[in-house]
Amino acid sequence: MSDDEVEVRGIEDIRYDARGLVPAIVQDHENGQVLMLAYMNAESLRRTVETGRTWFYSRSREELWPKGETSGHVQHVKRILYDCDADTLLVQVEQVGAACHTGERTCFYREFGLPGAPGGGD
Repeated sequence: MSDDEVEVRGIEDIRYDARGLVPAIVQDHENGQVLMLAYMNAESLRRTVETGRTWFYSRSREELWPKGETSGHVQHVKRILYDCDADTLLVQVEQVGAACHTGERTCFYREFGLPGAPGGGD
């Protein structure tokens, strides 16, 4: 491990922001598709580890929520990785149903048009 890498031994070692949150990128474990981005605090990460299903922290409602609680579109956790700074999580899951609240498989189904790109602006 290099000097600028952070070693994580437990949930408390993750580098949460000033609000106590860490971004969690959720990815399909089979095909690598990015499904969504959400935020976790120490408690939602603990519940995720303990239950094997994703729990997040809602910044707008200021409360914990288990993914799929009302929709049934749950995420079964296969692996949780953290980046070199320990300030971002990558949660690899088996997605049941849609990941996005719109009913889409992924939250990233719209493309931002870039000049010169296929389908982009000029």
